[in-house]
Amino acid sequence: MILLLAVLAGLLSGLLRARLRKRAYQSFPLRLAWLVLVAIAVQWLIFSFPATRASLPGIVVRWIFVLSQLALLIFGWANRNTPGFWLLGAGLLLNLTVIALNGGLMPITPETVQWLRPDAPAGSWQIGQRLGFGKDIVLQREETILWLLSDRFRSFSEFSYRVAFSLGDVFIALGAFWLLWTMGGPAREQPLKEKNHVPDQLPTFQ
Repeated sequence: MILLLAVLAGLLSGLLRARLRKRAYQSFPLRLAWLVLVAIAVQWLIFSFPATRASLPGIVVRWIFVLSQLALLIFGWANRNTPGFWLLGAGLLLNLTVIALNGGLMPITPETVQWLRPDAPAGSWQIGQRLGFGKDIVLQREETILWLLSDRFRSFSEFSYRVAFSLGDVFIALGAFWLLWTMGGPAREQPLKEKNHVPDQLPTFQ
């Protein structure tokens, strides 16, 4: 949800910025963009598609999740010179780190789960187990490696749809916003290749 809000805000503000300055809304060429499509597709299969999310063994889900996060990190590194990607890549690295160190799933505390699902029936989730078919694993704070990087932030309780998110998610959202905002700005100058460069010549002796 936080990423979706950042994308919408960045897109709208970038378009408005371009319109006010009477510029075209530009786009940046992105390298290895297919990795994003692959990562999204496999995460949809393991977390959302009914036919696969319930049948895949837990260890397979964890490995696929970690590898898909690694693919996203590679994509971020490949585009590190594009505006916003240092923030985005930092967020991906933080998420991958805490996921890998906690068994291949994103840790979340029981208190946050209770806040997310106040009406959940007793026994619908257990400490030390994966939370439903999602990406989270329920762990006590003291049992979590790098708890500061876990899904510990909460959306406003006034919202009917509650979400928990990590510090890495915040960086990713900021990076996405910055990228889309920059697209409404002046065109970036491409680095010029040196032309007509004459290499230094060694002195000759008669």
